[in-house]
Amino acid sequence: MSTWHVMISGGGTGGHLFPALAIADALRARHPQAQIHFVGARGRMEMQRVPRAGYPIYGLWISGIQRSLSRRNLLFPFKLAHSLYRSWRILRRHRPQVVIGTGGYASGPLVYMASRMGIPSLLQEQNSYPGITNRWLAARAARICVAYPGMERFFPAERLRLTGNPIRQDLCDPGPDGPAARKTFGLRPQNKTLLILGGSLGARRINELVEACLPAWQAEGINVIWQCGKLYGNTLRRRHANGPSLYLSEFLEDMPTAFAAAHLVISRAGAGTLSELAVVAKPAILIPSPNVAEDHQTHNARALEKAGGAVCFPEAQDPENLKVTSLDLLNDEARQESMQARLRQAARPRATEAIVAEIEKIRADAGL
Repeated sequence: MSTWHVMISGGGTGGHLFPALAIADALRARHPQAQIHFVGARGRMEMQRVPRAGYPIYGLWISGIQRSLSRRNLLFPFKLAHSLYRSWRILRRHRPQVVIGTGGYASGPLVYMASRMGIPSLLQEQNSYPGITNRWLAARAARICVAYPGMERFFPAERLRLTGNPIRQDLCDPGPDGPAARKTFGLRPQNKTLLILGGSLGARRINELVEACLPAWQAEGINVIWQCGKLYGNTLRRRHANGPSLYLSEFLEDMPTAFAAAHLVISRAGAGTLSELAVVAKPAILIPSPNVAEDHQTHNARALEKAGGAVCFPEAQDPENLKVTSLDLLNDEARQESMQARLRQAARPRATEAIVAEIEKIRADAGL
């Protein structure tokens, strides 16, 4: 069999990049001699993260269209033309057997040019409401791997595969039990525990809501593990000291232990986080960011709420509502168990392997 050669494009945000890296890692594990190249957008996070993960990357001069009136939109046609030409040159040089797009600016030109050159492609869509790039490319893809049912509304049904989203594999391994995990964070091991996730940079509104609710939670004897994000760490540390009821950190390195410690999670509603919550079966209050393309976090949160695994909480609501909602959930063990059962039904812990299997089928269908 000939050597594997795959090209992957996805980035701009972690929601597009981390699935792309998970797919690359799984491909390399299954096919150690595989040649894997990435294509990203210049100036975006993938240009640093991908080489750090051990893969070469090419950068395109491309960006999204601004939703508000902006002079930067005047450059978009020139950027697109330049990126299409550069994508053609990269593809002609490397001749990959399959191209994979996980969304983001750079995947559009690359997957489009691959289709023009007769190179089969696979799209991976993380969200319940797909991004504009993947909707635009859908008619040109051999397979479209999705994480939610009912995506026939957006994509050709015959090409859809319900695989789930790639997640970090350490979440699938047995971890510490709840009391031991809570002791790791210096918290009271037998007390109910809230885990707050606002992303690596942090979410201002989530931090405001948490800070307003914190006295009530502590009065009820609830532990709080609070990932506040690096933009807010210095300010919040000056006001709140870690102790037996609070662990405040800019970033949590050990997510399996953090999930194991928690009875309830309060989080943004990025697709990757929701897939992880399903695998670890942790009930959640989801506070979607209103500042993302196509408002996809709200669509994600509503989908998981409809499935019975989470509660959607719009960020404009009053902190008092969050306090009541969180305390009600923490004190209702029967509802927690029901939500856990629904989350386990939605979980797809082998999503990455399923996507790699589809890539292998595409390659086989092409006679390679």
